Amino acid sequence: MPIKLTKRQEEILEIVKAAGPITGKDIAQKLSLTRATLRPDLTILTMSGNLEARPRVGYFLNEDTEMNLKVAKFSKQIVKDYKAHPIVIQKSASVYDGIVQIFLEDVGTLYAVDQNGHLAGVISRKDLLRAAIGNKNLDDLPVSVIMTRMPNIVTIKQEDTLMDAAKKLIQNRIDSLPVVREIDSDSHTYEVIGRITKTTITKAFLEMIER
Repeated sequence: MPIKLTKRQEEILEIVKAAGPITGKDIAQKLSLTRATLRPDLTILTMSGNLEARPRVGYFLNEDTEMNLKVAKFSKQIVKDYKAHPIVIQKSASVYDGIVQIFLEDVGTLYAVDQNGHLAGVISRKDLLRAAIGNKNLDDLPVSVIMTRMPNIVTIKQEDTLMDAAKKLIQNRIDSLPVVREIDSDSHTYEVIGRITKTTITKAFLEMIER
C-alpha cells in the first residue's frame, strides 16, 4: 500500500530533487534540523522506495518517484492557467460560415452561442463534414441544426484541474472542452470563457517534464 507522506517528507523529496545526490547532513542543514531528527524520515523514504542512498554519495530520487512528483504536480494545475480563447459562432450562422471559421481559426471545434452570448451548442469538424456531404445549400442551413446541444455538452470549469479535463476528454472521446462560468444550473445556462483541448493537455505536461 502506498504511504502518505508528511509535509516534512515531501520537503525532503523536493530538496533531493533539486540538489541530489545530497548527504543527510546537508538536507538537515537546509531544514534547520539535526541529523538525528531527520533520520526516521530518511529511513521511511528510503524503505518506501522514494529515495535511494549510496555511501559517500548521498541521497537521490528513485526515477519512478521523480516521475510521480511531476505527475502529482501536473494533477494540481488549474484549468484557468492554461485555457485558450474560445472560438465561438452565433447559432444562427450558416454551416458554410462555420466551415470557413473552423479552417481560418485552425481549430477542431466551434462553440455556438445564443444572442446573449451563452453556450448553446458545440460543432465539430465531423458535424460540418456530415452536413456538407450531399448538401448544396450550406448557406441556408444554420449550425443550430447540426450542433450538439445542452445538456449533452461536456464542459469544464476554470477552477477544475487539468487532470479533470484530461479525464473528461478521454472518457467522452472528444477533442475539446468549453471552459464555462455557470449562469443558471437549472436551465444549464453557461457563459463560455475559454477552451481546453488535447493539445493543451499535452503541451502542459511536456512543459512540466522539461522544466
